[in-house]
Amino acid sequence: MEMQQVRYFLSLAKTLNFTRAAEASNVSQPALTRAIQQLEAELGGPLFHRERQNTHLSELGRMMLPYLELIQTQTEAAKAQAKAVKKLDNVTLKIGVMCTIGPAMIADLIVKFRMAYPNVDLEVTDEGSSELLEMLSKGDLNLALFGLPEGPDVRFHGLPLFQERFVLAVPPDHPLASKNVVTCRDTHDHPYVNRANCEIFDHARKQLREAGVRWKQVFSSERDDWVQGMIKAGLGIGFFPELSVTDPGLVTRRLIDPEFIRTIMLVSVRGRPHSPAVGAFVQQARQFKWPQSTIEPIPCADDRGPELEPAG
Repeated sequence: MEMQQVRYFLSLAKTLNFTRAAEASNVSQPALTRAIQQLEAELGGPLFHRERQNTHLSELGRMMLPYLELIQTQTEAAKAQAKAVKKLDNVTLKIGVMCTIGPAMIADLIVKFRMAYPNVDLEVTDEGSSELLEMLSKGDLNLALFGLPEGPDVRFHGLPLFQERFVLAVPPDHPLASKNVVTCRDTHDHPYVNRANCEIFDHARKQLREAGVRWKQVFSSERDDWVQGMIKAGLGIGFFPELSVTDPGLVTRRLIDPEFIRTIMLVSVRGRPHSPAVGAFVQQARQFKWPQSTIEPIPCADDRGPELEPAG
């Protein structure tokens, strides 16, 4: 069954006149007649009784009418939705954010994107790094903001956005706050307040141990406000991405020997065709003025962004 046959049937069911139905469908009467005959052959019986001036629906035609009307309605709705997606109208963009990338870093980008594309709904999900990549792979997310030292695996393509170093966070009266730069050895045996969702900490702990540095964990929480509150209260030192320290009652100090730096990137599935909404967000991310770190700019040989192929 072809949509053309459905349209001709519905036009004839409305007019009950082959000539007027052909005119309304912008087709010749013989072409409309052939299409109706082909549809009747497909459905196994006459859809209309043709009696000179009295063309009317057969019993089979009356039975088929609501089904064929539904087909046309659903087809028109699908076309309208496709046009809306192309025009970025009433579509949803699903973005994953690694849980150590705080909202302060991406809030301005989201506001700017919404101003440019007010009919695109954004859904933001924060998860751990492995969960984000799995959701991307399955198609549950369109894009993800990611920031592990080793980067995503070969299934994914990443557009580097900015770099961020990890810093020591302490209250102003802490002995280490008087130093402009803190070596990791300076922190040996200090009590440590742990951010439970810090994906980079396992990587950092290995390097610290190799350098002979140990921290004594005294508190752990998944909530940054609790962690920062405990550090401010003097419970221990904190290890934070420099742009994630939001409590004004804390000071941050550059941590060196070793130094820990991550690249925040926008990740997509390599080779997967993407919607216009994804392309628009990537373009906004590339043009956005990201927070400035004290690190030198990222050397990037390929700044084209995720390998985006237009959908359709």
